Amino acid sequence: MTLTDVDRKLAERYGRTRSTASRRMTWVIVGLIAVAATGLLGWSTVSNAIDSVDADSTGFSVVDQHTVEVRFQVSMRPDTKVACALEAQDPDHGIVGFKVVELASSDDHTRSLTERIPTTAEATTGFVRSCWIL
Repeated sequence: MTLTDVDRKLAERYGRTRSTASRRMTWVIVGLIAVAATGLLGWSTVSNAIDSVDADSTGFSVVDQHTVEVRFQVSMRPDTKVACALEAQDPDHGIVGFKVVELASSDDHTRSLTERIPTTAEATTGFVRSCWIL
């Protein structure tokens, strides 16, 4: 016997090495955990994207000193009820008008809308602040 054979036998005898089967089982478990984590991350990403609402302001026009008209586009899952907060601001970015609009469910994925916001003073801009699912 060589020195390495003696060392190997002593290590096996006193449990200082792991068998090939236990090493293989460890890697199988690590692989399963990695696959499960990847699947969970993928599902989380998809489910959050399905239940999201995307709103973009496409323009505005100042109708008069107390009214702003906001044009915007909302993208969402069909047959979903949504509410959007619209805002009008003055030159100093002070809020001079605010309105929450509820949108009924529709078969369309994307909808273009125009809403009027009453203001307390003359506004210089109007836009969509945020949208959410009801």
